[in-house]
Amino acid sequence: MGNSLPIPQPLALARPRGAHRFEAFSLKLARRVTLYRHVALQQWVLLEANSTVEAFCERPGFVIIGGQQILADFWVRYADGQELVILSEAASAFDAVSNDGGTLDMQGLSIRRVESAELLASRVRINNWRSMLPCLVANRRLLARSLSETIVRLLSQPRRLADIERQLSSGDPVLVRASLFNLLREGRVSAPELHSHPLSLLTTLSPRRRNHESPYCATPGNRCEHVVYGCLYAV
Repeated sequence: MGNSLPIPQPLALARPRGAHRFEAFSLKLARRVTLYRHVALQQWVLLEANSTVEAFCERPGFVIIGGQQILADFWVRYADGQELVILSEAASAFDAVSNDGGTLDMQGLSIRRVESAELLASRVRINNWRSMLPCLVANRRLLARSLSETIVRLLSQPRRLADIERQLSSGDPVLVRASLFNLLREGRVSAPELHSHPLSLLTTLSPRRRNHESPYCATPGNRCEHVVYGCLYAV
């Protein structure tokens, strides 16, 4: 399956009884996404933050595994291939909700199961990006290439976030930070500390090396939660 093929569309499924509802804006897809489990929200954050992910689709369709029909949580496209992501926690939760078509052609697709333990191990990185994505989404139309290139030049050697913002204090601090976050998202800048420590003014950023990260990342009641520009609020 070549990368020229169209991106799948998410299946329109009814929300399971008692499930959460999360809504967010995807920068990679330039549209809203709707998710029904917290683990799906966490995996979405990792996909948005992974510079090797070219495109993805939530709930792309059903697959047959061991004779059981299971809803794939994400279809993901990289430069060198495509895969389906199945979150192991309650993977078949939607089976009883809809059995209307939507079975995927598995040719050229690999399947990757993501365990809850993998997402738990990435919780610091996920939390960091959940705080960074709102800034990116809110300012996405205001980002200037000239500012991004200025930041890249400043990062000829590793610098702390506070030092970068001090160097560019004559500009809008919000746009400086948004541009920096976007460079991280694009893979042009790296900050390994974000995997293990909360984002802060002491976070060190550096030019991105060429060995990119692996593309293979990793309630009772009827609560409804939304992600507006990446931030959660409950209704």
